[in-house]
Amino acid sequence: MAENTNQTITLTQQWLTEIQVLKEQMAGLQHDRDAAWESAQKWRQIYNTEAEQRRTDAQLSQQAIASLKADLHKLQGLEVETLAAGTPLTAIAQEIEQLKSVEDLQAKLIAVIKERDRLWQALKTEQDNHAETRNSLTTALGDAIDSLTRERAGREKESELRGQGETP
Repeated sequence: MAENTNQTITLTQQWLTEIQVLKEQMAGLQHDRDAAWESAQKWRQIYNTEAEQRRTDAQLSQQAIASLKADLHKLQGLEVETLAAGTPLTAIAQEIEQLKSVEDLQAKLIAVIKERDRLWQALKTEQDNHAETRNSLTTALGDAIDSLTRERAGREKESELRGQGETP
């Protein structure tokens, strides 16, 4: 009978030890989960901040383009109302009629080509910045996913080793 009692005590102690180990493992896993969640939140915030900045930059660029177009029309002697009142072809024809010489036409053509080139360069720069941001955010997101995957794999391996009675 004393042997049964000793065996019961030993089994009970083993169970209690195993329960304590499982509690510690669970606490560690909960900590890892919380850390992964915080990391994901951080990356979401970074992504949202960058996206908001890009939206703001795009809006400012659109406003600058609209302002430059209005300035160009004023410099050309065309008011916005003139363009709205007639068709664009009519407005262009009226502007061409105002040119008195070949030199005036050449000067106007040079100004238009310079403005076109400047706007083209601004568009190209914005497209490059957008592509760079997209690539940076994609890389950061990929790195975060890889990191989480490695953490999970490490935890699974650690759990397997503990389940086999080994320690890492």
